[in-house]
Amino acid sequence: MTKTFGAKTTAQEVLGGIDLTGKRFLITGVSSGIGLETARALVAKGASVVGTVRDVPRAEAATASVRDAAAQGGGNLNLIGLDLASLQSVRACADRLLAGGEPFDAIIANAGVMATPFRHTVDGFENQLATNHLGHFALLTRIEPLLADNGRAVVLSSQAHRAADVDLDDPNFKRQAYDPFVAYGRSKTANALFAVEFDRRYRDRGIRAASVMPGNSMTDLARHFSPEELQGLFETVGKARTEAGLPPTELKQVSQAAATSVWAAVVADKDAIGGRYLEDCAIAPIDDTPNPFAEGVRSYALDADKARQLWAKSEEWIGAA
Repeated sequence: MTKTFGAKTTAQEVLGGIDLTGKRFLITGVSSGIGLETARALVAKGASVVGTVRDVPRAEAATASVRDAAAQGGGNLNLIGLDLASLQSVRACADRLLAGGEPFDAIIANAGVMATPFRHTVDGFENQLATNHLGHFALLTRIEPLLADNGRAVVLSSQAHRAADVDLDDPNFKRQAYDPFVAYGRSKTANALFAVEFDRRYRDRGIRAASVMPGNSMTDLARHFSPEELQGLFETVGKARTEAGLPPTELKQVSQAAATSVWAAVVADKDAIGGRYLEDCAIAPIDDTPNPFAEGVRSYALDADKARQLWAKSEEWIGAA
């Protein structure tokens, strides 16, 4: 980690002077937002990217800019269908990748949903837990043999993990009132814990895993908020940070929001970031202040015992579905 990057660094700047020809990446959710920008940055440097999308024909048009970058940079993009909220779809996608047999230098678990209306998936799981955590858990554990020795796994978490720890007893809100932001926070804590345990299990192969807080940016992740709700959220965040003596939150450009994912997958010292939570192209400090809108990571999101418990529960949940 010889270069110093920060909150305003773009994904393109992270990859300055780097040639990724011959490198292969899997990125979930490349049809928009941070996933699209991550894919574009990598293929522009010669990388081969397999990107998952829910609707392949529709995503062909949405990813045109990635193909343009690939044509200029020597990389390529291939799309594969995946609905993370359906274990049948996850298993089918994983089996297609396994049948192809081509290894990945890094896997970036990027796709996600935020603050969705309450619903259970076809497998019976709360939608945000299913999409953000369980779908990725099922996919990565199934295709783990394709992750090359000394490879990397990057799991996108969020500042929202600070709002709620995981609930291993009632993960699907069957015995409590549903709160969409609490559910989102729990799923993002699960993402961080998944990276902790994935790192522990596979580091003997040189594989390291980390979770990433990309930073707040305007993408369609917030599509379940009305303009009024989104404005209200910004005001709540601003007030909470002011009361805590913190500076106002600055929205990132999408290219800046993709930077930490790219940094973790390619540039950072993998042994330094293994099992850690990253933000602004750096290892985030532990900060257990109750403010949900502070920077840093709550210690419960890095708890090794909780990470092992979540892994065991996740195996149990998807095995029963």
